Amino acid sequence: MQRVPRTETKGRIHTSTATVAVLPAASDCHQIDVVSSDLKIETMRSTGAGGQHVNTTDSAVRITHLPTGTTACSSQRSQHQNRTKAMALLKQRLAALSKSVVLGDRAQSRRTQIGSGDRTEKVRTYSFMQDKVTDHKHKVVASGVNKILNGDLKLFVAKLMAIASPS
Repeated sequence: MQRVPRTETKGRIHTSTATVAVLPAASDCHQIDVVSSDLKIETMRSTGAGGQHVNTTDSAVRITHLPTGTTACSSQRSQHQNRTKAMALLKQRLAALSKSVVLGDRAQSRRTQIGSGDRTEKVRTYSFMQDKVTDHKHKVVASGVNKILNGDLKLFVAKLMAIASPS
């Protein structure tokens, strides 16, 4: 971008660069559907204090999600409660894993689109002094910087289309 700020007394041209990444909207909800065939459910005897009851019943539950290797355990007194708690914990862990994968992919896509932000990567120049926009990639010049920045791309797109499909 090229501009002369109002505060510039000597008329020097100020230049600045900006990068833009176009990404899909982030989803806050990571609902996990767990298929029962992907689970390995193990029951075992709990350890620790509890007297003879600990030694006689298999109340501890460990659930393993086979595709990811994620496990969740619970070892309270009731096997049914443990199964419910372990499944809820497993779903939380799988949701966190899914979210981290999505965020990692998003960050990689953003890094790829933005590049280094160096001036050598410039695609367009917005010159406010001359009221023109120059697309360096397609070698198109259009007037009306403010209109283009406010979303009125008709003239700019028309010029790009004329270059893309010569008659």
